[in-house]
Amino acid sequence: MNIFRLTGDMLHLLAILILLYRIRRSRNCIGLSCKTQEMYLLVFCIRYLDLFMYFISLYNTGMKVFFISATAFTIYLMRYKKPYCTTYDALGDDFPHFKVLLPAAFVITLLINTGYQPWEFVWSYSLWLESIAFIPQIVMLNKIRLIENITSHYVATLGLYRFFYILNWFYRFYIDDFFCWTQILSGILQTGLYVDFLYYYFKSIGEGKQIIELPM
Repeated sequence: MNIFRLTGDMLHLLAILILLYRIRRSRNCIGLSCKTQEMYLLVFCIRYLDLFMYFISLYNTGMKVFFISATAFTIYLMRYKKPYCTTYDALGDDFPHFKVLLPAAFVITLLINTGYQPWEFVWSYSLWLESIAFIPQIVMLNKIRLIENITSHYVATLGLYRFFYILNWFYRFYIDDFFCWTQILSGILQTGLYVDFLYYYFKSIGEGKQIIELPM
């Protein structure tokens, strides 16, 4: 494992912890999309189908279990656990994620994948689904426009995690002569969805602002 992969993993881990901290501390889910979390849970369950089939390392298994369980717990808080669920804006979180994102990822996977063997196709599908899973959250952020500090840290950390994964893939190309177009293109698409937000995030930090205001 290289430094880019490790940094990406730690940022991903940190993003989930920040989200849980934000929900528990504020005791509300205002401005958060449960539909994005549902997409992430699908991504992890699909990608880690081999969780109990192959053992690579304790680190690998531990991270997989954490991503699945922490995301499921987040959904539980937002959907069912009071007082958090009473503040979840189900009407505002109205992006048709199952109708749009699942088939969209499938179509892209048909065009760009690592192979048509069942496991190769499923793994590729999980990459493309993850690349667009954040769209419901983006829609909600653009509706509220004013984003408080902790939520902004969560979004920025999530965006930076995939950026470091892209660096990891380029590093592996130069060091290990390994290259995968599916990983690269899905990573670029996913990171691209965060670019606008990251610009205003770092701009606000530079100006010492506690609230990020997105343009209309």
